[in-house]
Amino acid sequence: MKVTGYAYPWDVLEPGFAARARDLGVDEVAVALSYHSARAATPWSASHTAVVARHAAFYRPVREEAWGGKRLRPSTPDWVAAQDSGSDAVALLNEAGIPAAAWIVLTHNSQLGYEHPDVVVRNCFGESYPWALCPSQPAVREYAATLTAEAVAGLELSSVILEACGPLGAVHQHQHEKTDGVWAPAVARLLSICCCDACASSWDLDADAVRAQLVEEVRRLVATGDLGVTADDLPPSLSQALLRTRQQATDALRAAVLASLPAGVRIVLHGALDPWVTGALPGLTPSAADDADAVVLFGWAPATGADAVAAAREALPERVAIGSYITAVAATPVPDIAAYVGELAKAGAAELHLYHLGLAGPGRWGDLGTATAAAHEN
Repeated sequence: MKVTGYAYPWDVLEPGFAARARDLGVDEVAVALSYHSARAATPWSASHTAVVARHAAFYRPVREEAWGGKRLRPSTPDWVAAQDSGSDAVALLNEAGIPAAAWIVLTHNSQLGYEHPDVVVRNCFGESYPWALCPSQPAVREYAATLTAEAVAGLELSSVILEACGPLGAVHQHQHEKTDGVWAPAVARLLSICCCDACASSWDLDADAVRAQLVEEVRRLVATGDLGVTADDLPPSLSQALLRTRQQATDALRAAVLASLPAGVRIVLHGALDPWVTGALPGLTPSAADDADAVVLFGWAPATGADAVAAAREALPERVAIGSYITAVAATPVPDIAAYVGELAKAGAAELHLYHLGLAGPGRWGDLGTATAAAHEN
């Protein structure tokens, strides 16, 4: 199995990172070149314990030649000293002989969502999700395409990894999240359907009537008190129309992003088999596999990770590599991470994506080493 380790630019630029990554034996390091807001622990730093990224930021220069006149444009980070920390990190890896991938987060940007509320996902109640830029909006697709082109410009890269290449929804973490355990899966799915004007215009239905029907079904499901319900009572024809709109917008977003990249670059797509999934790994559309060299699935839960890989291996073309995204920084460590990696490989995973080479300090570094070694044995 190929092993890709994830890191932020400041992690890579920390003294000793390249040597640790080389000793770990990862085949590639994915560097975040565009990322959402975060408070990131820095357990390997001798001078501080965390980096506070107050807002989504672009870790490459925001060039006026590329962004001038565009409605949506990324912000630069003042929490890193270098003006082009993304390029510096990639160059450091190149010099160390470690392949570098561009890790690009596309539609997750709360700052832009607050500044431009008309381009975000809006639910059937009319509430906006500022963390979720809507792929149906032309300005969002233009932003994502420019972001991608500028992220990779001038860099020597082994892969381009696309996160949030599709819609985010109701349950993505937002500041101090207070919705955990409140919505049943069926309710979260309905609340994640975008009802903004751009999406609604593609339904070919009475938009107000659709919104009202969604509100009524959400209220009915909530009133049952069943937090485990996974099915709703929407007419199948309506569900199909809503999903078709979402998938068409996602395909348009991906097409715009890929058109901005140089020919021949290896494309890795974060995604999920369930077409209704929203978030960092959004549901794959029927044509998504045609555009990807690898699809990476959420594998943080050992109880379901191998099954997800097996289902994807059966559903996707053989030429598309299946990757599993696992974490070594969860509150509860995987009891036997080597065995878990073996299960993923047996299920059909050809790649292991490791989270996270900066967040995992000395106390978790052994887990990363065990996982990497197990992957290379399979």
